[in-house]
Amino acid sequence: MHDDRRTVEDRLRRVLDERVRPAVHTSALPLTVERWEAPGEPVPVAEGISAPYGPAAVGEAWGPAWGTTWFRVRGQVPHEWAGRTVEAVLDLGFERNMPGFQCEGLVYRADGEAVKGLHPRNSWVRLADAAVGGEEIELYVEAASNPVVNTPQTPTYQGDVLTADSTPLYRLARMDLALFEPQVWELALDLEVAGSLMHELPLEDARRWELLRALERALDALDLADVPDSADRARERLTAVLTAPARASAHRVSAVGHAHIDSAWLWPLRETVRKVARTASNMVALMDDHPDFVFAMSQAQQFAWIKEHRPEVYARVKEKVAEGRFVPVGGMWVESDTNMVGGEAMARQLGYGKKFFLEEFGIETQEVWLPDSFGYTAAMPQLVKLSGSSWFLTQKISWSSSNPFPHHTFWWEGIDGTRVFTHFPPVDTYNSTLSGRELAHAARNFREKGAASRSLVPFGHGDGGGGATREMLARAARLRDLDGAPRVTVEKPAAFFEKARQEYPNAPVWQGELYLELHRGTYTSQAKTKQGNRRSESLLHEAELWAATAAVRSSGYTYPYERLEGLWKTVLLHQFHDILPGSSIAWVHREARETYERVAQELTEIVDGAQQALAGRGERELVFNGSPHSRCGIQAGGARPADERRQYGAEQREGAVTVAERASGGWTLDNGLLRVEVDGRGLVVSAYDQRAGREAVAPGQAANLLQLHPDLPNHWDAWDVDAFYRHTVTDLTHADELTVAEADGNSATVRATRSFGRSTVVQTVTLQAGSAVLLMEAEVDWHESEKLLKAAFPLDVKADRSAAETQFGHVFRPTHTNTSWEAAKFEICAHRWLQVEEPGWGAALVNDSTYGHDVTRDIREDGGQTTTVRLSLLRAPRYPDPETDQGRHRMRYGLAPGATLQDAVREGHWINLPERTVLGDGSPVTPLVALEGEQGDQIVAETVKLADDRSGDVVVRLYESLGGRASALLAPGFPVTSVAETDLLERPLADPQAHHTVEETGVRVTLRPFQILTLRLGRSGER
Repeated sequence: MHDDRRTVEDRLRRVLDERVRPAVHTSALPLTVERWEAPGEPVPVAEGISAPYGPAAVGEAWGPAWGTTWFRVRGQVPHEWAGRTVEAVLDLGFERNMPGFQCEGLVYRADGEAVKGLHPRNSWVRLADAAVGGEEIELYVEAASNPVVNTPQTPTYQGDVLTADSTPLYRLARMDLALFEPQVWELALDLEVAGSLMHELPLEDARRWELLRALERALDALDLADVPDSADRARERLTAVLTAPARASAHRVSAVGHAHIDSAWLWPLRETVRKVARTASNMVALMDDHPDFVFAMSQAQQFAWIKEHRPEVYARVKEKVAEGRFVPVGGMWVESDTNMVGGEAMARQLGYGKKFFLEEFGIETQEVWLPDSFGYTAAMPQLVKLSGSSWFLTQKISWSSSNPFPHHTFWWEGIDGTRVFTHFPPVDTYNSTLSGRELAHAARNFREKGAASRSLVPFGHGDGGGGATREMLARAARLRDLDGAPRVTVEKPAAFFEKARQEYPNAPVWQGELYLELHRGTYTSQAKTKQGNRRSESLLHEAELWAATAAVRSSGYTYPYERLEGLWKTVLLHQFHDILPGSSIAWVHREARETYERVAQELTEIVDGAQQALAGRGERELVFNGSPHSRCGIQAGGARPADERRQYGAEQREGAVTVAERASGGWTLDNGLLRVEVDGRGLVVSAYDQRAGREAVAPGQAANLLQLHPDLPNHWDAWDVDAFYRHTVTDLTHADELTVAEADGNSATVRATRSFGRSTVVQTVTLQAGSAVLLMEAEVDWHESEKLLKAAFPLDVKADRSAAETQFGHVFRPTHTNTSWEAAKFEICAHRWLQVEEPGWGAALVNDSTYGHDVTRDIREDGGQTTTVRLSLLRAPRYPDPETDQGRHRMRYGLAPGATLQDAVREGHWINLPERTVLGDGSPVTPLVALEGEQGDQIVAETVKLADDRSGDVVVRLYESLGGRASALLAPGFPVTSVAETDLLERPLADPQAHHTVEETGVRVTLRPFQILTLRLGRSGER
């Protein structure tokens, strides 16, 4: 037989595109169109419907950036259409191949009831299955003219309503009343499924040619001049090939309807509220027509938005949730970043998310659903388990640029040894359309072949693209059991995970973080957003600690439950994986900065109020220590009079700070613990640990050296840092001015002013009496473009690995690049500290707001090794925010020569939780709870608060911080009636492991490495 394959394939493509799909809607009649431009921000639905409308027409331009235009469309069903299926086709001017990143609309009836969303691939509205002739049609469309800012990725000022222009962005393309031809629609799906399956089969597979010949016969049977009347005849030619059962070995796909919606990204938070409402309206409407459709939606915040802003949509969502078809998943407040979010915040993401689903729907979500975050902390498995969840799902690791991840289904082991059953969908997208290409890729790509046979496919247009469509469900129905294709079943995520774990209980194990080999710039971009997050987390820690202490100790103080919960949820929202990482438009980050200022003000008010209640009335200074470590003679969580406070670093040798000029320029600072030399350039050329007799700075090198790199990654400006940035570096060594700014015996500060490019920086180096940490501050007036600013610390230490703080512990990463996996980690994330050491001596860098770091090693001519630790301070990408980080910044960090892991943990807390001084009666405040014993400092009290259920119980969250075993006595400062180990939702554990025992003087806790333990302490008379 002659090979005419390409001829048939080209024929199929053209007939589908030019004849069949256009014939799905026939006999189109234009609707009458009117419009009203909403001034400023979106208005309530009732106001939009009752607004004064003016004439409009198809072809007219509409919609300035971020504007809202209301359209009213009217028409009448012709009498000859009686009994036929009638739809409105409303095309706002969509670019069909870009769902979710352009204009969108939500359709209402005249009574304000939401009907469904309008999107590029979902622009129809069903009006009647059996139309009544003469029926009047009236619909309202709330159309959002969101600008297209995702392609091309070039600098644009359209990303903020304050800088966007007012030029109309869109043009009405179609506003018609039309007959829906169901037989033509079915034929289109038949041809599409058969054709896409054919393309994915090998040329030598007879099934491919069987499909080709069937498609040819169907096209022969189709009358191109009258597609509706010949559609059934064409479909008959495909019946045999579309009913042939799948092969016994066919891959099994659990298809889950989904619409991944970024809570902010290339649109502001307020627009996400509307995107979610549009998508939810679409999905409940689709469920009305398709009883077997299952749709999974994550992010409790998004459900809360619908409840608050669109209660009528929420009522329908709740109905479908009760039916088990609209499925809440994820168990988190938002799909947050997991690299930079603090430990307690990550616990609250899970706690508040799961509580919402329990309280609203009575559902205990079992999966943590994070398809799109930029890498995953090694602390996650333990947190998943402690939240009462069982499974973890992501997709983003498939984006790694260097090393393909070796598993799709596996057990993920965290830093404490907890394992969680995990799945990466091999379809490599969380916005599948269930196309033949995607499903064939899933089956081919699945790495567990031979041992397992199942994968999950999330299908639907995300980010405001409208979710799943009726076409996707039609594909799923045809692919349920079809020769040559995977078997597709639409079902809940839980059904997939239960079957997958039963089939593959001995799946391989991956230990440690899931590092994304991409998007490393997100540890640094938008510095003020990151500072706002760190500051908020620290203030929340203090607010809960002091409010709980005051509520227990002061009869007139009331614990601010609602206020704290609201502030927590605001901070959790801004940890979304395109806000905290700095990858959103300018509008998002401008609002984030404003929000963080408000959060800081409110939390400071709570802290001040609680501390004043504890301090009493008087004029004597009382110093409060909110750190989980004793400081200057003040217990963790306690306070004492300022005149009784011991010198900074009381556990260390005291001594005044001396300052002496160096013969070669600069000064020597000495406090008996450290001797620091700052040269004439204002650089630290020596940091001598006098306790160990050991120099920290590598020979001939300078620390606290600012280095400037060009920073234009190949893709994704705000997201990426590419390794080639290191090829070019400018050391900022010239000082415009160098002075001793302060020297009073208690501390000494050297200040250097530098200028570079269009920017300036003022660096200070401070040594305090009794402190073994050299504190540094950089105040930068940053006006660079596409540059990366780092602070370098070349250390004289042979470190084969670094230890970086992560949630509730730390992770070790090699400093060498033996393999491509290690080389790919050229930029890493650390929280409050990063430490390197060789046996017997180490050094740590601590910081108050920096997350991006890199660690390299070099062998010197003298045979020694220099381990260079650098902090990534600022970037200047131009997309999606062309003014990223422009302006003033103030960052604090410190070098701790001789620091052990325990020193790093303590100093990291101290730099983030400074002491506070309050005037009062001078009476000491004893801690609400204290950790006593030799290993007491090894166990960190991360959180002290009152229980969320308003019972008055005290909740204490502890963790072992060094990666070893530890035991200590938890001594409560109040009468305790009961002690219970709980999960993150403060519920007693079903199977407590007896990590505590009650003794006469307190509660003995015994923790394994990096274990998190939450204790609920009952109080007498509080119930």
